Amino acid sequence: MSNLLRQIYYVAWGDMMFMRHNFLNILIMSIMSPILYLIAFGFGLRTGTTDIGVSYVSFVIPGIVALSSLNSSFSSTSTRMNVQRLYYRSFDEMMMCPLSLHAIVWGKCMLGLVRGLIACFILYALGLGLGAARIGGMELELTPMFVVCTVLSCIVFSFLGMAAALLAKSHQSMATFNSLIILPMTFLCGTFFSVSALHPVFQTVLYCLPLTYSSELIRSAALPDFLEFDWLCLVGLILWGVAFYAIDYWLLKTRKV
Repeated sequence: MSNLLRQIYYVAWGDMMFMRHNFLNILIMSIMSPILYLIAFGFGLRTGTTDIGVSYVSFVIPGIVALSSLNSSFSSTSTRMNVQRLYYRSFDEMMMCPLSLHAIVWGKCMLGLVRGLIACFILYALGLGLGAARIGGMELELTPMFVVCTVLSCIVFSFLGMAAALLAKSHQSMATFNSLIILPMTFLCGTFFSVSALHPVFQTVLYCLPLTYSSELIRSAALPDFLEFDWLCLVGLILWGVAFYAIDYWLLKTRKV
């Protein structure tokens, strides 16, 4: 185990140094879109109380946190690896090193995990303050399960970003993946509305996407007084993470990179 952790550190070190030297730019890129979503959807387009008894601001903030975990974790991992593979060719050199494939998968996803967590918790802190000021009280909570679910969400979408980067043959194909997969998930996976309010057919379709599980899970963890914790979504998100991890490992093992 200690040897595996050491190898993960070796793999992640370069990405962490990259983040350290570009921290301000990365921070601005990570939180700008979620803040705009928060202002537009949480404070601009709708007011009042939702069907679960909380204000729409408190309802939408956990969804935007889940969305932030997707955007920050996925984009940082996929973009960094895409550049390393297709431009610098440094990823091929790392593959020739005597490193465990498990260490490579976890190490290359550390950038997405760290960047995603920073963006999520900054956004949640802003949401807590703005939400309390808007509705005159506190409905959201920072619970241990909220932290666990946010970490899990960032890990899952970091694995997804790695899989997309390994499958991409060009920068254009990565842009196509974002347009076909990431952009629809942004607006359709329960981040701004309740999935349970939709027709069962549409619910079934949306539960085929990982962000739906993340949105429902983080929302139930952030609103413990209004929602029961969704253990089924927790299991579903873990299964998505295992699936993405298996894809990453298989692509590395078969050298389909």
